[in-house]
Amino acid sequence: MPAQSSSSPTPLLNTVLDSIGIDIISNTLGPGQVFTLQDLCERFDISRTVAREVMRALEQRGLVTSSRRVGITVAPRSEWSFFDPLIIRWRLEADTQRTAQLHSLNELRMAIEPLAARKAADLATPEQRARLQELARELYQLGEERKGNTNRFLAADCEFHGLILEASRNEMFNGLKGLMNLVMETRTHRGLQPARPVPGAMDLHVQLADAIALGEADQAAAVAREIIQEVDSTFGL
Repeated sequence: MPAQSSSSPTPLLNTVLDSIGIDIISNTLGPGQVFTLQDLCERFDISRTVAREVMRALEQRGLVTSSRRVGITVAPRSEWSFFDPLIIRWRLEADTQRTAQLHSLNELRMAIEPLAARKAADLATPEQRARLQELARELYQLGEERKGNTNRFLAADCEFHGLILEASRNEMFNGLKGLMNLVMETRTHRGLQPARPVPGAMDLHVQLADAIALGEADQAAAVAREIIQEVDSTFGL
């Protein structure tokens, strides 16, 4: 019996999928453009099985349609699943799409986070309120130490904003944590996050945590909105 390869096809699939996905996202492969499974096989030196998996993954995200008669056709942007994490990641990786995607995500934050902060002020548990204050003060200290562009700062910032969504007790808000984190992760990993955050930005996080801890719903919503506006201003979104 021939020995089986110990390597998984998944890394290869992901590599090809990322390459084609970014080509579509960046308009290198524009709407209406047609390619075939054979094109994928020849371009990436892959089997038809892997090529079919790539096609299915693209179809599931609304990026392409396929038919035996025509082949694989790039779909118009109106058909794309813009909430899909892969599409968001591809847009953040594409130079021509990054700013637009960050802007869209920040607008989503503006629509969600102030309301989540308001609800958290009313509904958060004592443990959640205390943890938010701990995280806010950790962020402040890391900023003072010029560590705003470190993974430690990123982890605390993601936990802080994610905990507000969780404390709102709205499962739909909580389900958006991963998307919200992408904004902060991209700023850090793309070198956009300064070592020393904008003066006052970390103060706002402390104010937000304190407002939630004290049950001041209106103040919490107002400060959450101010934090997001500061991000808009700082990063030119």
